[in-house]
Amino acid sequence: MSRWDAHAAGNLRGFVGSGELSAGGSGELPSWNSAPGGIGKRSLPMVSLLGETSHRQAPKTPLVAATRTRRLSMHPLATCTTALSLLFFACVTAKADNWPRFRGPNGQGLSEDKAIPVKWSEEDVRWKIVLPGGGHSSPVVWDGKVFVASADEKTLTGTLLCVEAATGRELWRKPYSLAKVPLNTLNSYASVTPTVDGDHVYAVWPGPAETNLTAVTHEGKEVWTAKLPASRTRHGMGSSPILCNDAVILSHEQDQVSGGKLSVWLAVDRGTGQVLWRREIPETVNASYSTPCVYRGKDERAQLVFTSHLHGVAGVDSGTGEILWTTPGTLTARTVSSAVLADGMVVANCGEGGRGVRMAAVKPPSDGSSVGTEVYALDGAAVSYVPTPIVFGDLLFLFFDQGKVSCLHAGTGELLWSEKPAGRYVGSPVCVDGKLYCMTVDGDVVVLTAGPKYELLAVNRLDEKTQATPAVADGRMFLRTFSHLTCVGEK
Repeated sequence: MSRWDAHAAGNLRGFVGSGELSAGGSGELPSWNSAPGGIGKRSLPMVSLLGETSHRQAPKTPLVAATRTRRLSMHPLATCTTALSLLFFACVTAKADNWPRFRGPNGQGLSEDKAIPVKWSEEDVRWKIVLPGGGHSSPVVWDGKVFVASADEKTLTGTLLCVEAATGRELWRKPYSLAKVPLNTLNSYASVTPTVDGDHVYAVWPGPAETNLTAVTHEGKEVWTAKLPASRTRHGMGSSPILCNDAVILSHEQDQVSGGKLSVWLAVDRGTGQVLWRREIPETVNASYSTPCVYRGKDERAQLVFTSHLHGVAGVDSGTGEILWTTPGTLTARTVSSAVLADGMVVANCGEGGRGVRMAAVKPPSDGSSVGTEVYALDGAAVSYVPTPIVFGDLLFLFFDQGKVSCLHAGTGELLWSEKPAGRYVGSPVCVDGKLYCMTVDGDVVVLTAGPKYELLAVNRLDEKTQATPAVADGRMFLRTFSHLTCVGEK
């Protein structure tokens, strides 16, 4: 296998690499009643994915079982989510000055902030700090605080760090004891981007016996930890959690070839850590590393959009986990990048060996059908792979692993231009005030006009390799390289 075959194993924010890695162990799930090990304090509420459950069969997907889990009474700390915050922080709602998840509000990477410099000097750099470990997790921002995950692979210690957005001053750090898991050589133990709301920041830590989804207050106090199946992908974890209504949503898929036995999509209560629903996907062979987003049709019902080799693009009921529709055969290889929304369509791509294989624009059904409609598709060299595309107006921009950038008409897939401004990309672009920002693997921040004609505006050096994606909030851009976090923009 070539060095880039493991490109299949990152999230756009995330990671690439190579090599066939095998997971140790039998692939069986641990005993969820046994004493948990390896993460945080144990006096707090612990919730098992495999708790007291009742099963029902989803009518449209008879081979896939859905499970609803009864809520349990929890520790008093786990009841702090208020009705007001649930109303305000619904699926895709976030204040313009917050960046609550991977690629910002609903994962679309868009910001109207007008204070971010195009070509910056030392005077534009507000601060730069050394992180307590390495990683590819991107920063998230809420009410003047920046949260970022890192990991020291020598000591197997993960750290969730909180700093003041204006100054970079450390407010708190929370360490987690980790254990060895199969990793691609270019992946890390901190590739998953946290998500944040007005009450908690939610972080995911992979493990060989269990994966831990943990909720921490903005003051650094752990509230709950949900114990999920082990990470058994051959490349490590890639998908990041998102928030929708009262739930934390996570795509947690496994590679069968590396011993993974249980792939699940699941929803966990924000306030308690109790699993609200889970959807088992036993047919999964190639794990997806994409992060979901939310689609709303004419009825305004929130549908979670998942992408995978198995289902193509899938719409899932956010309240029950029922698969509403799929597009089987649309995505013919592993999915790593995440879906984007374009004028009522969902655009998603897939690939292998470090190159894109197929990209499809899909129209979700509006008539109750269980199958979406493919509007157009592109194949081969025209398709990007690991970096997530971005839509601005009626334009679709693709950043390629090998360094090319293409601009297409979002509604038709027509190519408008294709150029190579700098080096290779793994992290994903964001669009700020009509300008595209994306970090190359070597740490150059490429800035392009988000328009129908190619215009390179600047290339800014960060002097360290990176596979992360920028975050934007309050007139500042936060740029994570492997072991540093840099802020540029307003004071």
